[in-house]
Amino acid sequence: MSDPPATRPAAAMPPAAAGRIRGLSDRAIAWIFVAPTIFLLLAINIFPLLWTIRLSFTNYAANKPNAELKWVGLRNYQRILTDEDTWANMQATAHFLIWTLVFQVVLGFALAWLINRRFRGNDLLTTLIVLPMMLSPAVVGNFWTFLYQPQIGLINYVVEAVSGVPASSFSMLGPGGWAPWAIVIVDTWMWTPFVMLICLAGLRSIPDYIYEAAEIDRASKWRQFWTITVPMVLPFLMLAVLFRGIENFKMFDLVVLLTGGGPGSETLLASIELKREAFEKWRTGYSSAYAIILFVTVFGLASVYVKALNRVKER
Repeated sequence: MSDPPATRPAAAMPPAAAGRIRGLSDRAIAWIFVAPTIFLLLAINIFPLLWTIRLSFTNYAANKPNAELKWVGLRNYQRILTDEDTWANMQATAHFLIWTLVFQVVLGFALAWLINRRFRGNDLLTTLIVLPMMLSPAVVGNFWTFLYQPQIGLINYVVEAVSGVPASSFSMLGPGGWAPWAIVIVDTWMWTPFVMLICLAGLRSIPDYIYEAAEIDRASKWRQFWTITVPMVLPFLMLAVLFRGIENFKMFDLVVLLTGGGPGSETLLASIELKREAFEKWRTGYSSAYAIILFVTVFGLASVYVKALNRVKER
């Protein structure tokens, strides 16, 4: 019997190509795959920012693209920072931002503390609490606008039952100073579950042996709360404040659906005024300067806050 024919060896990779592949480090290979994405993100984010900065020094109007473009220097910034309406908008934004953060942090932590205490129906209660943050802002805005209606809204009848004020003569969204609190209530209802989930993650990250050691030392529940729970959950809580603070500073859709910035200018947040300047009055150069001022404000406050957060985490 003749021997089987010998199989031909597979074609070897050219030495030069093999050397090039073997010469790449893991870091270099990772950069080859990641670089296109990074370049795309930079193009999407950096170019519009630079273009906005350029327009902020001009009198450009988007509805008049063929008009002569004039360089106005810092005039747009000066007009914004010396305009009383700008500071009124900032005040309305600060009112909304501060009170939503206060209520969401207090209620979110309280709900997380409750959910963390395992009991029957815990999972069902958690699901029900989280439902509002799953809804679209458009749905939430229309739903609460209906609740705030002076004629048929449930909120007015609750106010009438508590205070005796006739439901038809009272409106949360009308003149009288209640509109800013109306949008605070809605945002708190919608986003408190988000803060709760972050706080719950912090509470469940605390090892049981720490509490056991504290009980051996006969530390009271109150002392355990202030010396163990609060310090270890604080970084999570600060992270939730950072996320919600940035989102609420640029809040737009929910407030527009509820009040449209009114009545008057009581709920005219900076983001709503920016939209009006850019797409209703078509003062593109002016609104670009407005956008840069808001960006610098958010970026500066966030940078300071992140440094404080890092110090807390390092303790």
